[in-house]
Amino acid sequence: MRVKYRVAAAAILLLTSIGVRLPAQAQAPAQPPAPTPGAQTPAAPPQGGRGRGQATFPAQQRTLADPAVIARGKTLFEINCRLCHGADLRGGDMGGVNLLRSNLVLTDQHGELILPVVHAGRQNPGMPPMPPFPQIPDDDVKAIAEYIHSVAFTMRGQGNPPLSAEPVVLNIVVGNPAAGKAYFAAKCASCHSESGDMQGVASRYSDPVQLQNAWVSGGGGGRGGGGRGRGGAAAPNRRQVTAIVTTPSGEKVEGRLDRIDDFVVTLTPADGVPRSFTRNADVPKVEIRDPLEGHRNLLPVYTDKDIHDVTAYLVTLK
Repeated sequence: MRVKYRVAAAAILLLTSIGVRLPAQAQAPAQPPAPTPGAQTPAAPPQGGRGRGQATFPAQQRTLADPAVIARGKTLFEINCRLCHGADLRGGDMGGVNLLRSNLVLTDQHGELILPVVHAGRQNPGMPPMPPFPQIPDDDVKAIAEYIHSVAFTMRGQGNPPLSAEPVVLNIVVGNPAAGKAYFAAKCASCHSESGDMQGVASRYSDPVQLQNAWVSGGGGGRGGGGRGRGGAAAPNRRQVTAIVTTPSGEKVEGRLDRIDDFVVTLTPADGVPRSFTRNADVPKVEIRDPLEGHRNLLPVYTDKDIHDVTAYLVTLK
């Protein structure tokens, strides 16, 4: 019997230490102290925010901006951000991050954290790099931030897309086709041809928005062939990065680039057997061929007018 009493007492002490409320028979209710005469009763703490009185859901963390600012921010987002971050802000064709789950966006209040990232760009390991956009004025970036927060305000819970009204069809064909053709000839004709891989490009997309997203990102438009007017040449993957390794003995090995750093380069030739080469400065010689390098180099250089003009030109290629 003495052993049973000891076990019961130990169980009561354990439950009490971890905060479990015991029945009235085992634990008497604590009596609140009598109020001091003349003292004010403290108010109950606000609800939410893990007991700190601070809301954690984005819709509750800030007040929404003026509707005119949000509308301007939406227009600017469609022009500058939609391609990478998507129409619903959850990621687009260029692999931009989901803005509705971004810790930086959730912490930002009115653009003070988003502004430096937009102007300076961002390089995070394991994530697609964001190019800098210093040409976007501060007020425009802040308007974009207010639009992003207004979308987050409509979130219904984890995993759900934001609420949206009826889809709006945008008329983005507002550029000058002649100016777009001149820009294409100056910047794009070294890899693409109107009579080759770009022939009939407008007929392969259901609307101009898809066409614009495709050519800006380099994600489509061709027929699987190389540019320069060849049109019919086969290419297994227009996005695939390849490399040519030339050893000191003169041997050349070409294939898909799997890895490269200061110490080793690994590629997979056509036979499917990966090969690795130790690197010592510029030995062996490595030539990298990235089909999308030109598109990435132009991404921070494009102006709105350039994009509109080229799109207006490409929609004529049917």
